[in-house]
Amino acid sequence: QVQLVESGGGLVQAGGSLRLSCAASGRGFSSSTVGWFRQAPGKEREIVAGIKWGDTTIDYANSVRGRFSISRDNAKNTVHLQMNGLNPEDTAVYYCAASSPLSLGSIHYAGTYQYWGQGTQVTVSS
Repeated sequence: QVQLVESGGGLVQAGGSLRLSCAASGRGFSSSTVGWFRQAPGKEREIVAGIKWGDTTIDYANSVRGRFSISRDNAKNTVHLQMNGLNPEDTAVYYCAASSPLSLGSIHYAGTYQYWGQGTQVTVSS
């Protein structure tokens, strides 16, 4: 069983930056694919970024590519999402999610992820 806790959300002006963190407790996190998702009011949840275990393949949604950066620190059971150049369209609740260990599922597919955090609010003002 893995528990995930997100932190780092808040209110920021357009063009600003935030760094989200996802801290995991439990076994197997270093062997899990980890993704960041977001959901804005009235919109569907969407993948933002993901990082696989093993070869640590990384991918991003086109809307954040070049602005956001995902990284993991397996020694600390933590995954970070550095968000730069934020704009109001990035306003959403951001969720961290982790797969079961050694999952072969796609980064982009929500069904890959078995464990979810409670979410952290990111609000970008114009």
